[in-house]
Amino acid sequence: MTRSTQEGYVAVPGGRVWYKTVGAGGGAPLLTLHGGPCAGHDYLEPLESLASDRPVIFYDQLGCGKSDAPDDVSLWRIERFVEELIAVRHALGLRRVHLFGQSWGGWLGIEYMMGKPSGIASLILASTSASVPQAAAEIAGLKSTLPADVLETLNRYEAVGDYHNPEYEKAMMPFYTQFFCRLDPWPEPIIRTMNNVTRSPVPYETIQGPNEFTFIGNLKDWDRVDRLGEIIVPTLITYGRHDLATPPCAETLHQGIPNSEMQIFEESAHMAHLEEPDRYLQTVKQFLNRVEEGSTG
Repeated sequence: MTRSTQEGYVAVPGGRVWYKTVGAGGGAPLLTLHGGPCAGHDYLEPLESLASDRPVIFYDQLGCGKSDAPDDVSLWRIERFVEELIAVRHALGLRRVHLFGQSWGGWLGIEYMMGKPSGIASLILASTSASVPQAAAEIAGLKSTLPADVLETLNRYEAVGDYHNPEYEKAMMPFYTQFFCRLDPWPEPIIRTMNNVTRSPVPYETIQGPNEFTFIGNLKDWDRVDRLGEIIVPTLITYGRHDLATPPCAETLHQGIPNSEMQIFEESAHMAHLEEPDRYLQTVKQFLNRVEEGSTG
């Protein structure tokens, strides 16, 4: 089925970001926040199937994909990405929206909600957490389950900070294939997303660190657990059974956000929308429709 598509650029603090709107259904638009930081929208493309009911909006955050990539390290702060989200929403006239944040996009969505924005119909937090220290501790536990020879290689290169050594990068893959995406081979949208980070690694490394289990960036102390009660909109929390955003991280979100519900995807890791797409998309579609019918909570 062919859906209407509109693309363009929006001016945000630090440059211009590219956006794409798919569909023109009658429901409130779904605005997506991709992971990374700066992984690009590519791997979220399956969400386009939701555009039969409502517009679905993607944008590449500054520093990746089709957006500008300025050489200014001071831009890579969660506060500026919140300002960017505000600018995107204003430029596109999104007075009432559903907000979808996956992984880092979930952190961004939570931080945005701390400002009590108006017009948020619902929030979907996919494979994310409310605390980087909690996420780091959980991921350290997952990492400890890797084979002894893999751990020895990882520890040896980490001890000297050689995170980009080819041997180290090869040793990371057992973690990624268990806890990031369990499909073999990885879907092409994930490859494009990983290439986005590889081409423009500075934002990711400045905020997060060199990889998914090394938190040494400027967000390492970010924690909003004590403020989750400020999020009062209907919220759907999703995660995979084998997710690097672990069940305890999801449970912290669920316990902290009063009007929330949680869905687990038993055959998935960090990419449930790609690993179990039919069930995932149906879950999200039903949630959005229930919100608009006023039957959540």
